[in-house]
Amino acid sequence: MLTLISSGIAPGVALLSYFYLKDEYETEPLSIVLRTFVIGALLVFPIMFIQYVFHVEGIAASKIARAFFLSGLLEEFVKWFIVYFFIYDHHEFDEPYDGIVYSASVSLGFATMENILYLLANGVEFAVTRAFLPVSSHALFAVIMGFYFGKAKFTIKKRRYLFLSFFLPFLLHGTYDFILLTQEKWSYYMVPFMLLLWWSALRKVKQAKGLHDYDRIPSAKSQA
Repeated sequence: MLTLISSGIAPGVALLSYFYLKDEYETEPLSIVLRTFVIGALLVFPIMFIQYVFHVEGIAASKIARAFFLSGLLEEFVKWFIVYFFIYDHHEFDEPYDGIVYSASVSLGFATMENILYLLANGVEFAVTRAFLPVSSHALFAVIMGFYFGKAKFTIKKRRYLFLSFFLPFLLHGTYDFILLTQEKWSYYMVPFMLLLWWSALRKVKQAKGLHDYDRIPSAKSQA
């Protein structure tokens, strides 16, 4: 049991540590990061309940509805909601990269709890596959979400970037699930998809750390 739980926790903690330690300018308070991680973990239970009700009632039963509505839309919106309403206006969110840290903490909390429950139900032999696919994909969706949260807070085009902070993770998450649900040889599609997702997310990390001063609102930090 200890091995199984450790296997479920390790990928999420490792990825969160990576993105947390990438913050070279002003590391976020660990207490807030861990709190958002726990909130993300707790989100699994209401979302699973909603998905179960839809399944039992036969609502959104098609593969495309399951991929883009029950997974992509529902999961990404709830994570987006937590970051927007509880973190976005927090005084500790004082630089663009912070959006990535906090989005990743919520998303990886969610992915970690989901991973533990899956391994408890199906066995530790799935731990490696789960680490490379569901857990890492949640992290990468969160990086893109957080990048645009950072852009929204520290640039003028707030509405545009807030929209992208939700829409792009939703679209990517839905596509990820759609590949798994519809393609018999899904690995042929998933490998290039994940490689492209990693490339895009790491590029966003680099961009968030090096946003040009002319893209920023000079008084944004003082007003945060």
